Amino acid sequence: MTGTLVLLRAFLRRDRWMYLWWPVGIVILYVSQGWSVDGLYRTQEEFDKAAAGMEGNAALIAMAGPARALNTTGGQVAWQAAAFGAILVGLMSMFLIGRHTRSEEESGRDELLRAAPVGRYAALTAAVLDAALANLVVGLLTAGSLAAYGLAVADSLGLGLGLTACGWLFTGTALLGAQLTTSTRAAYGLAGTVIGLAYALRAFGDVSTAALSWLSPIGWYQAMHAFSGLRWWPAVLLLVGTVAGLAAAYAVFDRRDYGSGVLPARPGPARAGRGLSTGLGLAWRLQRPAVLAWTLGLLLGGLGFGTMGDDIGDLIGDSGTSRDLMLQGSTDLVDGFYATLMLMLALLAAGFSISSSLRPHGEENAGRVETLLATALRRSTWLGGHVVVTVAGTVATMAAAGLGLGTSYALVTGDGDAVLRMTWQVLSLSPAVLVLSGFARLVHGALPRAVLLSWLALLLACVVLFFGELFQLPRWFQDLSPFEHLALVPLEPFRWGPFVALTAVAAALSVAGQIAFRRRDVH
Repeated sequence: MTGTLVLLRAFLRRDRWMYLWWPVGIVILYVSQGWSVDGLYRTQEEFDKAAAGMEGNAALIAMAGPARALNTTGGQVAWQAAAFGAILVGLMSMFLIGRHTRSEEESGRDELLRAAPVGRYAALTAAVLDAALANLVVGLLTAGSLAAYGLAVADSLGLGLGLTACGWLFTGTALLGAQLTTSTRAAYGLAGTVIGLAYALRAFGDVSTAALSWLSPIGWYQAMHAFSGLRWWPAVLLLVGTVAGLAAAYAVFDRRDYGSGVLPARPGPARAGRGLSTGLGLAWRLQRPAVLAWTLGLLLGGLGFGTMGDDIGDLIGDSGTSRDLMLQGSTDLVDGFYATLMLMLALLAAGFSISSSLRPHGEENAGRVETLLATALRRSTWLGGHVVVTVAGTVATMAAAGLGLGTSYALVTGDGDAVLRMTWQVLSLSPAVLVLSGFARLVHGALPRAVLLSWLALLLACVVLFFGELFQLPRWFQDLSPFEHLALVPLEPFRWGPFVALTAVAAALSVAGQIAFRRRDVH
């Protein structure tokens, strides 16, 4: 263990921004649920009616978890945030562990450290302590924020510390995945699969066979029943799972060769396929997993949202705040509500579009672009392939979201025309998503060290959607969001003028980014 504390200090310094943004984002996830439901329902009667509608919706239960005490603010916070909070701490733990273990070993930096007087387990233990501290910070801040908001202290503490224990368990599984695989990407894939499987088991168990939920760490976390009869014993399951995962990871670490994993890397073919001989083929091969995952995720999200059908009056309530948030100030319940849902789906698709636009930035930082460009492959061809994949992937993810929304809406209401209608309505927002994508490409081309600006643009669009009219933000500020310039379908009739204009703006931003990339030095 020699050198563990020195490495831990180095890891903490390296992760200082992650210690800021992950806890802040997760705390906002939890506290915002309390703030939103308190603003939505002005009377307990409204609260009770909305809770009754939610309790009978199997899709919402599969999405969020078992319905308990939904006519209370605390019950709504636990129901709406717990499953997604568990996923977020799982991802945080996965990235921290992968960053300091498999990634360092893969790059060769860990081998340099081992040449110094450090113990065999020093780097591994420092990474575990780093992730454990991060999860503890998230749990304590979440508990403190909920208590400060005015919710019961004991239940707030249970919800926060349960979140910590859930993150610790996923730390163990991520560490085990890093020992089993030979690359960082494979380690992330394995750890992410565990998180996804935990969510799926919990979802199926909550709507069908309850025993399946008890096979999921997320199910154990929600079984603590925060704000609906708190009990602590399910947290013991999380701690036992943490110890088991860490013990297995250390045992595998002792038995594997340095630089390798237990699962052997599959050798590729001697010759690349025809598809990989072009810039487009290479870009598709690199981005294919992300495109398929986002497309499936948005399809499922649309299916879940559409199950609410036309029966949304009790869900929204009568308060002015709820109508500003969910109906864009409209008096038309159904069209206003689904216009907001479509904007939310479009913003989710923008997350894919921006990350896809920044994939060339990741390839550039990893040092793989120079090798490619040393061949006959031109810069414009290489980057152009990624542009095509981003645009096509954006259209595919948005079409999947609209198809899911329209299909489930049609099944609930019997309106068969809704499938194609809603698919087109979601696609009508694609120019705004492509503007954000084009801006990200421009940032990569002109300001490669400031790619955070790309995500700030998405954050601005979210702020304008949810708080623009509510807080009467200046009109010039709201107009910075490209979504403000499109028709708010189905609440407003579709207009071709803004659609074509924003498409042209997106194309101009993308072209400018490609030109800027060709004129600067790589890396």
